[in-house]
Amino acid sequence: MKGAEAVIQSLLAEGVDTIFGYPGGAIMPVYDSLFDFTDQIHHVLVRHEQGAVHAAQGYARTSGRVGVCLATSGPGATNLITGLADAMIDSTPVVCITGQVASHLLGTDAFQETDVVGVSMPVSKWNIQVTRAKDIPAAMAKAFYIAKSGRPGPVLIDITKDAQFGDLEYTYTHCTQLRSYNPCPAPAQHAIKKAAELINNAKKPFLLVGQGIILSGAENELKELVEKSGIPFAWTLMGLSAMPTDHPLNMGMLGMHGNYAPNIKTNECDVLIAVGMRFDDRVTGDVNRYARQAKIIHIEIDQAEVNKNIAADVPVIGDAREVLEDLLPLVNENNHEEWIGEFLALRAIEEEKVSQEELFPEKEGLTMPEIIRRVSEKTKGEAILVTDVGQHQMAASRYFGFNKTRSNVTSGGLGTMGFALPASLGAKLGVPDREVVAVIGDGGFQMNMQELATIRQTHAAVKIVILNNNFLGMVRQWQQLFFDRRYSFTEMENPDFVKLGEAFHIPSARVSERGDVDAAISKMLESEGPYLLEVMVEKEDNVFPMVPTGAAVSEIRLS
Repeated sequence: MKGAEAVIQSLLAEGVDTIFGYPGGAIMPVYDSLFDFTDQIHHVLVRHEQGAVHAAQGYARTSGRVGVCLATSGPGATNLITGLADAMIDSTPVVCITGQVASHLLGTDAFQETDVVGVSMPVSKWNIQVTRAKDIPAAMAKAFYIAKSGRPGPVLIDITKDAQFGDLEYTYTHCTQLRSYNPCPAPAQHAIKKAAELINNAKKPFLLVGQGIILSGAENELKELVEKSGIPFAWTLMGLSAMPTDHPLNMGMLGMHGNYAPNIKTNECDVLIAVGMRFDDRVTGDVNRYARQAKIIHIEIDQAEVNKNIAADVPVIGDAREVLEDLLPLVNENNHEEWIGEFLALRAIEEEKVSQEELFPEKEGLTMPEIIRRVSEKTKGEAILVTDVGQHQMAASRYFGFNKTRSNVTSGGLGTMGFALPASLGAKLGVPDREVVAVIGDGGFQMNMQELATIRQTHAAVKIVILNNNFLGMVRQWQQLFFDRRYSFTEMENPDFVKLGEAFHIPSARVSERGDVDAAISKMLESEGPYLLEVMVEKEDNVFPMVPTGAAVSEIRLS
């Protein structure tokens, strides 16, 4: 068969049923072959290649499968780079397939030629350029294996046009191992025993939940561990939804805009257990003043993340689920009521000084938190929440109640504005039977708003909530607090989002009065297809709590 068909057959061999892409000259042979397989593979025509890779991320994050996208050479391929970087830092399994100019033109600056392998190398887990048709099946098999094994990540395959046109004798062998690549190291039992000893002797233990719990499918093991040991836990932004929000041992979110209690108590615990998280700077604040009093247990599959930012007293390298399974029998039954009471006292302070005002404001204007809470209540915490980046993202992470795992889709490490709209499309196609609500700021929405056309064309029933404050809100907040209110180029003159939605044939509405919010949200959720709801919120509201840059986490501010 031709190399182009080998690409499609390889996708089918890997169980791929959905791909996101945009055709062009260098990838045209693959698209021509795809024409014969539309009954087996659903191709989603995005309106921009960045939309394709973010949609693939949303698909991967909700379904637990590998997301796939297609693009042409040159600008098509370079438009994927932001999404690759986002997937890399957030550990999302994505396979990106790009077309390339014919091999005899490589290095000649031919039309739409770019060294995409060189460009993508720093932001991909692995990449390869294929110049011969016969090498396509092995490259595809290797790509899928690397993308989904160990700590997941994005992979890029660049295929020259002559390789797509070339002939090969097609056979496909799934890749199950690679020399010198050990994606899932067996955890050292002596380290697990040492961790159990520290946990059993701890008076003030604290457990940090990262996305590794979700990626490894360790939600049940985590629940068993915290309930057996009585250890309070908090989650990172990417760890949201690993456990139900209302679990009695859940103390909230860590980090710069996390909750008051977990940030304060990080610097008071005696044993800190971090599972599947990388001690990102937004979690640690000043690393020189982070949990200096605690013995630190770091359970992490990626050895490169251990001792990178925070030194671990007991590093345990391995898959989170496997480690917790081995740890569980060694941990004693316990409770830490007095220690948990200290968390709850601080939670009460935050509720009084921050949450009460945000959820039940006396001011006339609407707040982001009250809208998030109403969406959460009306979906009973069963929906998948897709957020963009900014103030609304932080409000959503604190006020949405999650009841199911894989319900939080956001851009964590890279902080990519424009992520949510295409990611919500991918999320809905990944799990069609679940409600998907995209919460987006007016700034981020305009970065990829062309994907409204894709949502309409696919009839994906995504519910879009635009929280419009006519500002780049998070930047404005920092300008207010740290730059003497010098609002340098953050105020926005926005389009009419309702008319915009209607122009894409998507039912749309706007709400600005508190008394109209419940009915507007209900109408949105009851609509059968996609729906856009614009909510006018206070222009200069700030998101608190907040750990200022360079401060210790225990210096978190409530105002």
